[in-house]
Amino acid sequence: MYYISVCTTLKIDTEFFRLVEMENSNIVRDYGYYGATNPGYAPAVQGSPAMFAPPASDFQGPSAPPASMFDSVPGYEGTVAGGGGGFLPPPIPSVPAPQPQPGPGQSNWDIPSISESTAREALAKYVSSKCCWSSGPVKDGVITNMETFNTYRYRLETFTEQRVTEWSQQPYLGQPVDAYTQPPPGPWNIPAKTPTFFQNETQIIKVPNTSSVKNCHTCLGMGRNPCKECVGVGNKICWVCKGAGDRASGDRCHHCQGRGRENCNHCHGQGSKECQTCKGKQQLLVFINLKVIWTNNLEDYVVEQSSGLHMANLSNVSGKEMFRDSQYMVYPVMGFPNPDLVHAAERLVREHQAKFSQTSRILQQRQSIELIPITKVSYKWKGASHVYFVFGNEYMVNADSYPATCCCTVM
Repeated sequence: MYYISVCTTLKIDTEFFRLVEMENSNIVRDYGYYGATNPGYAPAVQGSPAMFAPPASDFQGPSAPPASMFDSVPGYEGTVAGGGGGFLPPPIPSVPAPQPQPGPGQSNWDIPSISESTAREALAKYVSSKCCWSSGPVKDGVITNMETFNTYRYRLETFTEQRVTEWSQQPYLGQPVDAYTQPPPGPWNIPAKTPTFFQNETQIIKVPNTSSVKNCHTCLGMGRNPCKECVGVGNKICWVCKGAGDRASGDRCHHCQGRGRENCNHCHGQGSKECQTCKGKQQLLVFINLKVIWTNNLEDYVVEQSSGLHMANLSNVSGKEMFRDSQYMVYPVMGFPNPDLVHAAERLVREHQAKFSQTSRILQQRQSIELIPITKVSYKWKGASHVYFVFGNEYMVNADSYPATCCCTVM
């Protein structure tokens, strides 16, 4: 007796099985097999549609491996699949950490100024990048005043290393299996090549002595999964005759040869497809991956100034570097004339060292002070006064109140 091979996890009601078996008997008797693995259904009686397959939602396999699939490895008990195990706190150092040392003092806090011609050229370049802006104020405007402002940016960078573990898997192709041969090294004892300081990078390392072989959880070790398009049947209702077996004219449907059904193109009539988890190999190599994450944690503080330029404009420009200090742990800046910046530096250094030492290993810190030049330019054009700003080493311009933003002529 012919029967349809279906994955043991599929749930189809008894009535559906009975009807399928009856129709398969008709196919064997009258038409022979139709489909590579699953023969399909008998042609419909004239005027009656072919039977529909069960809904595809019943054929959804497990999306995640069960927790029981993974072994309990000493030192890695909290590891889960797909991450989520949390960052592993670094071990307590066996020797005292080096103490931060005061950086060199800085007494030269000169403020650079720009010339009138530089200010005019910066405005001309800015206006030329704007569609329909007139160059009249650039050519005919008269600069009446140029004022510079003390604008300092303090930047603290803390370069950290974090480690997190997760169970991973890949199709088993005969790779070495080393679980329980000897205890695996601890997460922070596995060597990793540190990148250049202050550059983000991630490295994934397979933890030694954690690899084992398991049956694939997606296909239950069968290597194939039911096709979702035909729900494991191997064929679908003919789209030409809609399962009737004949055309509106009464002629036999040539697309399905009067059967009312056609082979599924997605599984080529087999009713199942290769398991994408194990790639048809039926087994998986499961192991623990160590993810090492190097992060440059950066934070800025800009000293407020009364120029009228919004602070957000300064985020994309550079300034003249007045001070730089890099060491394992920095000491807050000393001798700077602005007390707000000194207090901000003390706060940020304290917060970074307390925050990142809990879940990471601090490898290096760097602090710097930039002087961002801001020049407020006042000028007159057609008897009215206007203002624009030139700022940063790039001579960026902010001219929100530019008086000639449209030079188009309506004919």
